[in-house]
Amino acid sequence: MTKKPVVLVVMDGVGVSENTYGNAVKNAYTPNLDWLTANYPHTTLKAHGVAVGLPSDEDMGNSEVGHNALGCGQVYAQGAKLVNVSIESGDIFTSKTWNEMTGYVRDNTLHLIGLLSDGNVHSHIDHLFALIRQAKKDGIKRVRVHILMDGRDVPETSGLIYVEKLENLLTEVSDANFDAKIASGGGRMKVTMDRYEAEWGMVELGWKTHVLGLGRMFASAKEAIETYRQELNVSDQFLPAFVIAEDGKAVGTIEDHDAVVLFNFRGDRALELSRAFEEDNFTKFDRVRRPEVYYAGMLQYDGDLQIPAKFLVAPPKIENTLSERLVAKKVNQYAISETQKYGHVTYFWNGNRTEKFDDELETFVEIKSDVLPFEQRPWMQSAQITDTLIKAVKSGKYDFLRCNYPNGDMVGHTGNYEATIIGVESVDLQLKRLYDVVEEVGGVLLITADHGNADEMYEKSKDPNAAPKPKTAHTLNRVPVIITDKSVEIKDGDFGLANIAATVSKLLGVEPDPIWMEAIIK
Repeated sequence: MTKKPVVLVVMDGVGVSENTYGNAVKNAYTPNLDWLTANYPHTTLKAHGVAVGLPSDEDMGNSEVGHNALGCGQVYAQGAKLVNVSIESGDIFTSKTWNEMTGYVRDNTLHLIGLLSDGNVHSHIDHLFALIRQAKKDGIKRVRVHILMDGRDVPETSGLIYVEKLENLLTEVSDANFDAKIASGGGRMKVTMDRYEAEWGMVELGWKTHVLGLGRMFASAKEAIETYRQELNVSDQFLPAFVIAEDGKAVGTIEDHDAVVLFNFRGDRALELSRAFEEDNFTKFDRVRRPEVYYAGMLQYDGDLQIPAKFLVAPPKIENTLSERLVAKKVNQYAISETQKYGHVTYFWNGNRTEKFDDELETFVEIKSDVLPFEQRPWMQSAQITDTLIKAVKSGKYDFLRCNYPNGDMVGHTGNYEATIIGVESVDLQLKRLYDVVEEVGGVLLITADHGNADEMYEKSKDPNAAPKPKTAHTLNRVPVIITDKSVEIKDGDFGLANIAATVSKLLGVEPDPIWMEAIIK
């Protein structure tokens, strides 16, 4: 078990399901993946729920917690679970940040910005409700909520359900001493929630909408959503920005001495807005004005860069990662993906750490993603990733290389079944190219995924005559793992993503860290 190099491929969003309805993985033409499965040791892994640190097995996995588990070989309490525990214990409301924030805002406005959803991937509506109720208890006079519509981790046009729930709560808590309203919003893939600096224009639009109150005005969020749906026929995630106004004036601009809390708990789509509020020498767009506010995140989204400086719930402190172990053993490592998933094979893989453990022993390569809807170019940068990775494999410099092909996830999130088929087939083509080179140099290819998505592209309908309704969320399905070394034997057991670190280590001939989950191979 010391063939080198070991090359790990993460087929993002490619789950395993025998159901054929809307299954862009099973229904795609994948001769290479099929051949590898038929000819090499393989099994499936659990990639959601408690196996990746989420509260229950009803919680779908995601790329962030998936890569955390893959890279550290352990299961840490993640995202929603961390916040749930903090709210249940009351720690979040006795934290230094909460106390400073409530003292700072006094008779001004607390602004709550985030994804209005119960998808439990970026946020949860229950967390927002807890913040609103506690704000009233602690004497804050005015709250404005800036809602980003989901339609990605929940059904694509379910947004009005969440708006109604929020409006009902705001009506319940509002009185002569507490003024709470929705102030602005828009779809998560149009407004505010960019990641990896792929499209700063989304954040600029969010700034204009939430902070400056500039944009198309409506009397209510319900009116905005219904109007845009009728005019544009778009799902929630692509709704344009909107501003709630009374008498022609925005009800919730962000002003000096206000407080702002970004209530998303996941970091990738929270970093850029945080930077816009916190950076003194900010150059990504013209902020026009930068109000002097108390800014905090639900979590600290980047511990190394300390973004944001203030946060309500401490993130998991992930230690003893695979990268640390391999650096200690002087193993040269290489990580590559395109922009959309570059942070997953670097930052999340290394335990939410931006900096490398060793600049000489770790090489990170980013292939720039196209800035256009993924269904328009579903092959994405898969060929370019493979071109560059093949050169690295042939160089002989690296013993462990890892890559992420984003297609199954990013194209899957568009809800476009036909495009997702092409995305999956594009990855399959690259597997053959990569397999041939790894075989040529005497290495091992380990193929897996971080969660499902492309494997369920339609929502099930009770009406057999109804047209298929696109599903844009992740799935609860297991993911594949294939090892191109016929000498290995896979153990019996119910394994998850956290078992991969020890498996990679064992394939490299490095003794796994004893605190890791066991390897899947004997």
